[in-house]
Amino acid sequence: MSRITHAFAKAQEEGRGALVVYITAGDPNLAVTRELVPVIARAGADVIELGMPYSDPLADGPIIQAAGQRALAAGTTVKGVLQTVHDIRSRCDVPLLFMTCYNPILQHGVADFAEDAADAGLDGVLISDLPPEEADEWTTAASDCALDRVYLIAPTTPPARARVIASRTSGFVYLVARTGVTGASAELAPELRGLVAHIREVSNLPIAVGFGLREPEQVRAACSIADGAVVGSAVVEIIARLGGAEDVFYAVQQFVGSLAQATRREAGTT
Repeated sequence: MSRITHAFAKAQEEGRGALVVYITAGDPNLAVTRELVPVIARAGADVIELGMPYSDPLADGPIIQAAGQRALAAGTTVKGVLQTVHDIRSRCDVPLLFMTCYNPILQHGVADFAEDAADAGLDGVLISDLPPEEADEWTTAASDCALDRVYLIAPTTPPARARVIASRTSGFVYLVARTGVTGASAELAPELRGLVAHIREVSNLPIAVGFGLREPEQVRAACSIADGAVVGSAVVEIIARLGGAEDVFYAVQQFVGSLAQATRREAGTT
């Protein structure tokens, strides 16, 4: 059982949804990322998603795009992020998931990337622009290194394709809460409950809802219909505001703590 699978199972046993928190690796620099990840874990995050900064991102809204640019300007590289994961892993056993476009993996070498990521202590990878139908090389490399392969299912994904995506996913299914890019949204789409029910018909994997979640009430709503919630842009905003100041650790810890409190389900919810 992978760390990611175990994290979702543990949350389920405790009567709550799993909290996945996204930050951009290297924003404002890798030294801050190295210190921030254990803080986020202690605040209650079950899985931490590290965005790999890339010059031409897909699915990132303006907040995360800006974080990626700050990280690149600070000199963040794939090798630097992998070393940071290695450093974090020596201090913290929280499940770590990369979110990246495929180009950095291709440039690094697909098999080499999987091996280096696993050696560093990474648990899984979400590739935002790699269709699972075209992912045979990555699937083999990731499987050989025991890395979970997380894919996105959107509200517009046809049922037949959702079945294919779910069959090639491991760790958890990432259900996009709305069409469009990452960023804040006022409320969850009303059709989400039906989408979760459909995914449960084709997969036994846990389901986490992301894109647009930023408030504890939204996390509570997501965890009432799915197995977890993903929050990113709201955390990245705090980092953007405070940068490398010491206050950033306290502010992120307090905010993530409020999200973690909201993952607890009321009796009778799924």
